[in-house]
Amino acid sequence: MKDPKPHPLDPPLPRRGQPIPAEYFRAIADCTYDWEAWHDAQGELLWVNPAVERFTGYSAAECLQMDDYPLPLFDPQDQARLAGYLKEMAEGSTGNHIEFKVARRDGTSRWVAVSWQPMTDQAGRSLGFRVSIRDIEDRRAMREQLRLHNEHLEQLVQERTAQVAELEKHRAKMQQLAALGELAAGVAHEINNPLAGIRNALLLIKRKLPPEIGHADKFEMIDREIDRISGITHQMYQLYRPSRQAATQFSIRRTIDVVVSLARPLARKTNVATKVDCTTLQAIAGLDPDEVVLREGELKQVLLNLVHNAIQASQPGQSVVISAETDADSLTVTVTDQGCGISLEHIDQIFDPFFSTKTETVGQGMGLGLSVTHSLVEAMKGTIDVVSAPGQGSRFRVRLPRRLDDKT
Repeated sequence: MKDPKPHPLDPPLPRRGQPIPAEYFRAIADCTYDWEAWHDAQGELLWVNPAVERFTGYSAAECLQMDDYPLPLFDPQDQARLAGYLKEMAEGSTGNHIEFKVARRDGTSRWVAVSWQPMTDQAGRSLGFRVSIRDIEDRRAMREQLRLHNEHLEQLVQERTAQVAELEKHRAKMQQLAALGELAAGVAHEINNPLAGIRNALLLIKRKLPPEIGHADKFEMIDREIDRISGITHQMYQLYRPSRQAATQFSIRRTIDVVVSLARPLARKTNVATKVDCTTLQAIAGLDPDEVVLREGELKQVLLNLVHNAIQASQPGQSVVISAETDADSLTVTVTDQGCGISLEHIDQIFDPFFSTKTETVGQGMGLGLSVTHSLVEAMKGTIDVVSAPGQGSRFRVRLPRRLDDKT
């Protein structure tokens, strides 16, 4: 390719191997994209290229008039550090890619990287030092984005690790509970057979003995205790094999009234009032406001367990409130008491089999009621949660589908 025809007033272009005129080196320096400057051995500015204006908004001529160049062109927070480096530059040091922030004339700022090196002539005499400044604002922005991205990834990894650990903990607990439930079901099955024999034998003895015999009243007490053992073994069996009643359409208001009626003897004995709130009920297609399609017997047992627990946790004169709420998709039943509450250390254990906080009362504290309740609620595709604090009472909330489809 032929060289372009030079202008008559232009100096001749140098050829390869020929000496390059000094004015060409000045042209190269002036056209350099980076901000370049030349200082003498004492640090005084001798020359700065026009690129300084693109970086700072100040022209090369203005920079040459500054007594303390380049300090005014940099962020005030960086000026003391830069002054220290300028002293090292004058002493002949070399530096590479030291980051500073430039304060532009328009009030904005940009990050730059400063490099410098001493200069000498052919005889080795010092010619001062050269400073080269490169714009790294985009690089800094990308680096900051990368840092934030890495922090986000680390946070995600930590969250996923915590989730995996929690899932593993939950899996281990479920395996333990499954094994415990299976053991309880086996024990319950083995107890039921001799228990039935004891009951039958007791009935035969009772028929043959005259009523006036001493301690005849103890037969009724024995019969009640056999019923209590039978109830406990039934709960143990349900931990592993909860019954699967068919879902039917019924009134939740009526079911709550039945539960309150069944709990009334205990409420009277402990002087605890029971209140019902069914004001937030919604009718939907095919169902009246208080109607649901669930396993009524199992829901009745769930509510009776919760109401009994609430009464037992209450002091005389306090009250237990049972409230129900329906919408298009769900039923929510809440049992709230004003009793002793549950400590934070026990709140995560209350649904575990055989865990109980009622160990001080004889005949209570087997720790099966809430375990069976949790099992029955889950079997109906629902959830149960509790909010409680010592001395502030407890609130158990059961959420169930409004219509239970036993086929899914």
